Amino acid sequence: MQEFLYKLQLVRGDMLRTGPTAAEQAVVAEHFKYLQDLTAQSVVVFVGRTLNTDENAMGLAVFRAESEDAARQIMNGDPAVKKGIMTATLYPFKIVLQGK
Repeated sequence: MQEFLYKLQLVRGDMLRTGPTAAEQAVVAEHFKYLQDLTAQSVVVFVGRTLNTDENAMGLAVFRAESEDAARQIMNGDPAVKKGIMTATLYPFKIVLQGK
């Protein structure tokens, strides 16, 4: 298994300041469930987000996949990406140190 990271950024950059629409909120809930399921399957190592609310806000998902193609499928399968609420960029990644 290889490790990958995908960086997520909101398409509507002011969503964190102004709040999500009902449709955006529903997609974000699907996105969270998707990542919860991947975490339960031990695909995802960790997920987090920055706490700033400006246009530089981002989320990160570190996960394992068999190949870059498989990693891209996981990233593109994220409902927030599929439904256009967030953009995502994939990076090959290596965990060097990890706490318990």
